[in-house]
Amino acid sequence: MQASWLFLAMAAAAGILMAVQGSLNGALSKVIGVLEGNFILHGVGLAVVALLLFALGLGKGDFSRAGEAPWYLYLGGVINVAIIYGVMFSIAKIGAGQATTAIITGQLAMALVVDWLGLFGLEQTPMTWGRGLGLVLMGIAAKLLLVN
Repeated sequence: MQASWLFLAMAAAAGILMAVQGSLNGALSKVIGVLEGNFILHGVGLAVVALLLFALGLGKGDFSRAGEAPWYLYLGGVINVAIIYGVMFSIAKIGAGQATTAIITGQLAMALVVDWLGLFGLEQTPMTWGRGLGLVLMGIAAKLLLVN
C-alpha cells in the first residue's frame, strides 16, 4: 500500500509535535514532578478532547459501539500514561535529542514488528530485506546521534 503525501506530511507533523511535546513535558516534570505533570497533562488533554467532541461536535464516531471493541484495545490509555512518564523522565534527565533518538528507534522497531505480524487487526506487511536494512541503518544512525 502506497502512502499518500498528505498522510506522510500529517505523520511528519505529528512527529514534530511529539518532539515539542516531549520537551515541554520534560520541562514541566522538572518543575512539578513526573507523575504530577503526567496527571495534569492528561487532564488538559481530556479537556481539549471534550471540547472538540461535545462543544464543537467534531467527533464522527459512535460511543455506543465501545463495548464491541476487544478489551485489550483499551490498554492504550494505560500505555499512554507510561509513554508520557517515560518521555518526561528521560528528556528531563538526558535531554531532548538523546531521549528522542532512543524513543524513535524503539518506536520504529516495534512498529515494524506490529506491521509484520499484523497485530491489533492491522494489515500484515511483510518484513523485507529493505525494511530490515532500514532498521539496522536507523540503529547505526541512533548510535551516531548518541555519541557524546
